[in-house]
Amino acid sequence: MFKFIQKIFGYFYPILRKWGMGYSFASYLSLFFNIILLCVLAYTMYVVFRLVLVTVMIFIARKTKTQFDDLLVTNKTAKYIAHLIPLLFIYKSVPIILQRYEYWEGLFGKLVGVYIVILVLWIIRTIFNALRDYLKLKPRYSDKPIDSFIQVIMIVLWIVGITIILSRLFEIGHTELLTTFGAVSALIILIFRDIILGFVASVQVAINDMVRIGDWITMAKFGADGDVIEINLTTVKVRNFDNTTTTIPTYSLSSDSFQNWRGMLHSDGRRIKRHILIKASSIRFLSNEQLNELKKIALISDYIDTRMTEVDQYNTNNAIDKSLAINGRNITNLGLFRKYITQYLNNHPAINKDLFLLCRQLQSTSQGVPLEVYAFTSDKQWQNYEYIMSDIFDHIIASVPYFDLELYELPSNSEFLKQT
Repeated sequence: MFKFIQKIFGYFYPILRKWGMGYSFASYLSLFFNIILLCVLAYTMYVVFRLVLVTVMIFIARKTKTQFDDLLVTNKTAKYIAHLIPLLFIYKSVPIILQRYEYWEGLFGKLVGVYIVILVLWIIRTIFNALRDYLKLKPRYSDKPIDSFIQVIMIVLWIVGITIILSRLFEIGHTELLTTFGAVSALIILIFRDIILGFVASVQVAINDMVRIGDWITMAKFGADGDVIEINLTTVKVRNFDNTTTTIPTYSLSSDSFQNWRGMLHSDGRRIKRHILIKASSIRFLSNEQLNELKKIALISDYIDTRMTEVDQYNTNNAIDKSLAINGRNITNLGLFRKYITQYLNNHPAINKDLFLLCRQLQSTSQGVPLEVYAFTSDKQWQNYEYIMSDIFDHIIASVPYFDLELYELPSNSEFLKQT
């Protein structure tokens, strides 16, 4: 090929000299013709190779079942390779065309060499982009931080490429250049701090399986509450439920706390943990007449019968003076209400009975006595979950007066006005 190039671009100068032209004029004129010829040949090679490579790539993509070659077409890998072939031809031709102009030969040779290095890196980048898109189509890799690993590889390749470019432009040896980089390593670390921290965090995220693409995470520090849509070397993008996007530094996933809801989504139920406040002054012992009235509530009718028998038997056996209700064993309206809520949850079709379920009394506060429901819904979808929880508490709040209990509420202005 080298002899062919020499023959093509060495054609004009001897002819011009034979025609009687001077050395300088023949040299400049032949250079002008050679540059035009080089541009024409390079452009022709680009058009031909682009047509051939793109056509062949599309043909192969249509014939094969794998989607990787389709993604190579989408990322225009063949188009960039078509740029590389005429550029290599120019790189080989420049020393021949400019052999009488050493300064310009060195300058253009370096510039073309730099362009070739950048183009090779760009071709590698399109291949990695196609590989990234291909792996994301696979269920096994769709939730992995592939972007981070590809960015790390590309950073290493760009460092190698920049080293080659600088050594070629300034004619510095690779060893001397690396020694210089080592001397300014502190400055390099400072400049690439986020990238280095992001890389370490990406490795930790991948190894410990902390976050996957598609996970629902909550990170109050950054106002993030939604699904992870992208994990790359420096940032994690979260699409919030209000359709806004929050960007979180990747290293924050390993340095700060956040909540990942993946475990809940993969479990058998979603937790309900909510309480109501009962006014303490409304809690009292229930008389037999009141208990007989509450027997009309179907869910606790049998329970009341059983408890009344146990309480009466205990008080009789121990000769308890029941002239005061506080003596002996008694049934309270709050205790009976707790039992009712438990029975109601056990009979609710949306509650998973195989998971933990209870209604408990929490530490009393200045606002009243908290009565908490702790259970799990079978349906984990957010919209359905909220509906089920609201439906349960609608019923619980509406049931409070039946047990002669009161909910605690801060008094409104109108209530103050009525009192005055």
